[in-house]
Formats: sequence, C-alpha cells, structure tokens
Amino acid sequence: MARRSAYLALCCSLALLLLLPAAWSATFTMTNNCGYTVWPGLLSGAGTAPLSTTGFALAHGASATVNAPASWSGRMWARTLCATDAATGKFTCATGDCGSGSVLCNGGGAAPPATLAEFTLDGSGGLDFFDVSLVDGYNVPMLIVPQAAASAAGGGGSGNGSADSGKCMATGCLVDLNGACPADLRVMATTASAGGAAGAGAGAGGPVACRSACEAFGTPQYCCSGAYGNPNTCKPSTYSQFFKTACPRAYSYAYDDSTSTFTCAAGTSYAITFCPSTTSGKYSGENPQAAGVQPTNGSMVYLGGEQLATGDAHIAAARSSLLVIAAATLAAAVLL
Repeated sequence: MARRSAYLALCCSLALLLLLPAAWSATFTMTNNCGYTVWPGLLSGAGTAPLSTTGFALAHGASATVNAPASWSGRMWARTLCATDAATGKFTCATGDCGSGSVLCNGGGAAPPATLAEFTLDGSGGLDFFDVSLVDGYNVPMLIVPQAAASAAGGGGSGNGSADSGKCMATGCLVDLNGACPADLRVMATTASAGGAAGAGAGAGGPVACRSACEAFGTPQYCCSGAYGNPNTCKPSTYSQFFKTACPRAYSYAYDDSTSTFTCAAGTSYAITFCPSTTSGKYSGENPQAAGVQPTNGSMVYLGGEQLATGDAHIAAARSSLLVIAAATLAAAVLL
C-alpha cells in the first residue's frame, strides 16, 4: 500500500510539473553565413546568471549552441575583423569589440556600432521578449527565428503576445547597410584592421559599420536624453528612418518599441543567424520583411506570414503534446 501511494505521489508530481507554468530555459543556436569568421560576444544583464561562454570564434558556415538559464536576460552580437597583436597578445576587433583583450568578453559589452540581439526570457506574463536593435548602430545583418518550444505546458500565454497571438515571429535586419550608410555615420576599415583579418565584405579602407546618430553626434535630440528623454519629445530622425526603412522590424531609436519588440511563450528556443541572406555584401534597396530573401543555400531563412504561422503551430503542438502526456500520467495513477 505504501509503495502504491509513493508511486501515485510521484506520478501526480510529474503531471503537475508538466501542467503548471514554469521558468523554462532556452537554447540559442548561432549560425554564421557571412563569408568570413565572426566572433560572437555575449553579455548577461545585471543580476542574471552568466552563460557558459562570453565569446568565441565562429567560422563561415559553422553553428554553435549556447544554453541560457531560466529568466536570463542579455544581448549577443557579432565581432568582425578581429586579430591578436603579435607583440602584445591583445585580441581586438574593428567592430563590436568588447574591450576585454581576449576572445572571451568577460562581462564587456559591444563597442558601438554593432547590431544587437536582445533577450529577456520568462519575463512578464511568462513570455520571452526579444528584438534586434540598431540603436547602437549596425555592423552585420542578423536574423532571429523562434524555434519550437523546448518544453512548455502553459507558457503563461494570455493572448497578449504569446506564441499564438501573432507576436512570436522572426525579426532582424537582413540587408547589408554598410555600403549604403550615410557618409557622416559610416565607419571605414583601417588598413591594419582590413589586413589583420578577412571580414565584413569590405577591402582595405572600405565601410565596415554604420554608426547611430547618437554615437556620431552625441546630442540629446539623437540620444533621447535630457529634454528628449521621453517618447513624446524624442521622435524618429532622418538617420533613424534610414535604418527603419531598410529593416522595419528592428529597433531604430530608443522609443521604437511598438514595431520592434516581439514575444514568445517561455520555453521557446531561438536561431540567430549572422548574414542570413544573399543581400549580405550589397544593398538591395528593398524591404526585406515584405518578401522572403533567398539565402546562399537556396532555402528561405526569412519566414513569410504563412511559414511563421506554421512555426507557431509547432510551438502550440509541442505544448499540447505535453498536456496529453500529463493527462495520461494522471489517468494511469488513478487506475492503479
């Protein structure tokens, strides 16, 4: 009798764990489709558990996975044109450098300009919040695509941005903006950086990044500070509209939340691709979010509306499967 009671308690506990919302972790899969090596940097937010790595090399065509703990928040980016000084042993990058002097960023953030992937996992309402930000400028094209939930029974979805509400979708900036960058925002490669590592699709002296107006000019109007430190006074500028026109789903300035923040049920994993399409290395002038852009491998990486809906269905299906398993477990326990 005692053994049966213990078994019943175990089954019920398992079912409850499956049925109740939980603090789910996530897996980030980073893929480098650039024609050169990039060095991803990873920075955890204040008070957030650190990731297993803060930086590494990612060769052309390579992928790497990083697991994030529950309720993690932070950002990721690609460093380019990196090299180690033969005399000092110091590791530096022409774009996205984190100032650590090594491949590991060790708590250092990206020096602007850099394209940023930003995440807050299992936040308000049991949702993940994520975006691609050009607020600190741009250095490489980037795409974030939500994957099927690793495990989610409830996910906290209340219809206000859960996996089923239309806000769990791909986001990013697929276009290489460096060549089209306004002259007063453009960052040019030095001969030393261009010769020290292959990268960024630019030769010696070519454009390797595009600064934000805040970084370039430092005025309150562009930085949304001082008298401009609220959404009523800080409006899009001609410079931020350059980024927004090319990349409508990416953050272009500090108060660009409504069209640039996306949410998925907690437990979702994410694919992050650097240089996700053939627009890398040139500026097509088209809205990459309006239609799918063919990548170098011939498959569609930027998901259209129908494909996004299918991706959401996979997440919902995974959640439903867990509910069925939990219900079956409870039924088996009752029959014993």
